[in-house]
Amino acid sequence: MNIQSKLEALGLTLPEISTPGGNYLSVNVRGNIAYVAIQFPILNEQYFYQGKLGEELTTEDGYKAMQMCATNVVAQINRKLGFENILGLNHIDAYYRGAADWDDSPKVVNGASDLFVNVLGEKGLHSRSIFGVQDLPREFSVGLKSSFTLI
Repeated sequence: MNIQSKLEALGLTLPEISTPGGNYLSVNVRGNIAYVAIQFPILNEQYFYQGKLGEELTTEDGYKAMQMCATNVVAQINRKLGFENILGLNHIDAYYRGAADWDDSPKVVNGASDLFVNVLGEKGLHSRSIFGVQDLPREFSVGLKSSFTLI
């Protein structure tokens, strides 16, 4: 089963990649490592899931937002490198904005982790770090950075 078929089985489609919001590369390759710049819940240049988790947004919203970020990572890798050139996902850094009393970040980040494993199989297994932050651009609730090893 190819990547697109796996996404469709999850009810998702591979989006068009968004353009960088500044002077940087969306995918930067150094040696055999590809670094994917932070991806946000953006679909077809529209912004989604803006606000704080535990205030304007629920934990389930956060899961879906992180899933959208991971789908954007998949789109970047597919478009810029091609999945046939990927040995596997190394690590993700997940960022979230949450209310002071909200503490479900691991559940939210599972939105990305679940997508990577369900779509990429063993190539999607990874380590991860989770960071609560005061602000993200455009008032996004979450953001996701990643790195892949290339064949």
